[in-house]
Amino acid sequence: MAELRKPWGGRFREATDRLVEEFTESVSFDRRLALHDIRGSLAHVKALQKAGLLTEEEAQRLSEGLKAIEREIREGRFKFRMELEDVHMNIERALFERIGPLAGKLHTGRSRNDQVATDFKLYLIDETRDILSLLKDLRQVLVAKAEAHLDVIMPGFTHLQHAQPVLFSHHLMAYYEMFTRDAERFREALKRLRISPLGSAALAGTPYPLDRELTAQELDFEKPAANSLDAVSDRDYALEFLFNSAIVMMHLSRLCEEVILWMSPEFGFIDLPDALCTGSSIMPQKKNPDVAELIRGKTGRVYGHLMALLTVLKGLPLTYNRDLQEDKEPVFDTADTVKRSLKLATLMVSGLKPRAARLRAAAEEGYTTATDLADYLVMKGIPFREAHEITGKIVAYAEEKGVKLWELSLEELRRFSESIEADVYEWLTVEGSVARRRTLGGTAPERVREAIASARRQLESENLP
Repeated sequence: MAELRKPWGGRFREATDRLVEEFTESVSFDRRLALHDIRGSLAHVKALQKAGLLTEEEAQRLSEGLKAIEREIREGRFKFRMELEDVHMNIERALFERIGPLAGKLHTGRSRNDQVATDFKLYLIDETRDILSLLKDLRQVLVAKAEAHLDVIMPGFTHLQHAQPVLFSHHLMAYYEMFTRDAERFREALKRLRISPLGSAALAGTPYPLDRELTAQELDFEKPAANSLDAVSDRDYALEFLFNSAIVMMHLSRLCEEVILWMSPEFGFIDLPDALCTGSSIMPQKKNPDVAELIRGKTGRVYGHLMALLTVLKGLPLTYNRDLQEDKEPVFDTADTVKRSLKLATLMVSGLKPRAARLRAAAEEGYTTATDLADYLVMKGIPFREAHEITGKIVAYAEEKGVKLWELSLEELRRFSESIEADVYEWLTVEGSVARRRTLGGTAPERVREAIASARRQLESENLP
């Protein structure tokens, strides 16, 4: 068997220091690109054959060798070696050991620079599709949960203070909208991901007549990259993936924060299945929403990965620099984190049980129908600013007495405005307050039903790209 040599070793008189090898290797993490690397190489073989750089027999032997290595990788039998630096050289060496010197022709017209960019994009296309599928699962569960609890009223909040009554379903559908925007961002990012770097070689293109349109088509890219310098140095697509992931995690964290608050005795709004919670090693009564807490915690991890790659890229001159090796670990960890978080969030929402009586009671606390009283006065011809002030005084009076607005007598209410009549009490119930918010996007039951029906139609027509 031929001696293991570096692909760039011809110019060097000394062996690489062991510490340098350990510091510069990437196969410990970029091995997850192996199947994508095989795909790119199979497409490159076709371009080499079309360009007359490989005979039909050579192309067939190379393709068969690559597919045999692919089977080994899929079956977990392939042995990655650190001394071969990266996933690309591991596969190239395995091909050499399988078919001999012919393997050396595979790298004709190709650099590891365009090779890794191609692999990385193929990987991110797959990860993006996985995340889109998981986002759809979560959105479907949110819609189902909203539809199942259309009669539950809860307090809406601003500044974490009781504001106005809303439907619990309306609150859940707000998260549906957030995660729908997330899906849209990932779909749009696919357009920029599906531009092929293959054929750009090291940085300047190649003198061989390689058909870049062919390789782009073979790999399901929409078109080849227009500039070879940009193609090998661009990592905008990785940043965009990290940014989109950071927003998903932010939305998940907001949802988890509410789950954590709502499970506390002070709120008591919901319960979660025991299977999604953990206990305490010392306090037997504890039931902790650890899944929600960990998703909230992992959000910072994803934010950090975005900032790390932005920092790596901020001062890089064109084109390829070894700094770009630092692009993969943040992206790999982010993809793993987002997918696990989405799966668990879907389980959590699916198992979440609202405590309807407690939610309704909370909706009546904090004078949440005060705005309705002001609106009532407006309907009686009083300008809103004046109605706002009158209502504020009534709320202060009720607070002092320790009663709710509808517990004040008509005589007491009329002390503040003679425009108030007996029909005012119809405006002070939480059900009435919710029912009156009929504007598009409002919390009135018919509007929420429409939103749920629209979401179902959207989900049914939505195909994964």
